Amino acid sequence: MHSDDRHFELRLARSERDLKAAQRLRYEVFVEELGGDGPGVDHAARLESDRHDPYFDHLLLIDRRRDAEALEDVVGVYRLLKGADAERAGGFYSAAEYDLTPLLASGRSLLELGRSCVHADYRGGTAMYYLWNALAAYVQEHGIEIMFGVASFHGTDVDALAQPLAFLYHNYLAPEDIRVRVHDHVRTEMNRIPADRVDRRTAMQETPALIKAYLRLGGFVGDGAYVDHAFNTTDVCLLMDTARMSERHRSFYVRSRGS
Repeated sequence: MHSDDRHFELRLARSERDLKAAQRLRYEVFVEELGGDGPGVDHAARLESDRHDPYFDHLLLIDRRRDAEALEDVVGVYRLLKGADAERAGGFYSAAEYDLTPLLASGRSLLELGRSCVHADYRGGTAMYYLWNALAAYVQEHGIEIMFGVASFHGTDVDALAQPLAFLYHNYLAPEDIRVRVHDHVRTEMNRIPADRVDRRTAMQETPALIKAYLRLGGFVGDGAYVDHAFNTTDVCLLMDTARMSERHRSFYVRSRGS
């Protein structure tokens, strides 16, 4: 980290308080900002949680200048579930939306990413970069080969999202051996516009920054989108295969900022 950012701390959650601080940030972003709701939302306590939380590692970006007692110190979070821990959790979270058979049959080391968010005051700066740096170290430590997880577009009007969804389908569809598919009974097609009618500039402008960042690192998307009405989002499944990352992508992903 830069010397100016020494008030930041990156580590895994190690207490119930840490987890609640992560859930508070998730509430602020996914519920208050984006209009999400659901059975795991506690409006009175301002926490967003689900049954998977106890089985995940929670990677936290902490600003030590903020009030820890009020659960305000966690300003960035990533939720991480290793393949070895998925059975205890009753399976991967993404399995409710996607058929993960290609990944599960691959015999490769898997890591599911989810609930990634950054406090509004810290976006556009170094916060996400620091989280990714810590994620890269975690991936290396645990020998992870494939990272995956759902990422969201705000809103459930898929016609309004036709440009970015079609752009992803035509340009970033995952290779067949790792191509997960939305379950048929909840499937929304991403191929909503022919490739020659997709406006790249418009599509990229309408794609969330997190998804664009994954694509820049050599990421892919699964086949099909899932409309999550409870969370007021349209989800796509992002995948990153470390064996397929180019040297340019890999060096960007793992280099240490300010070192």
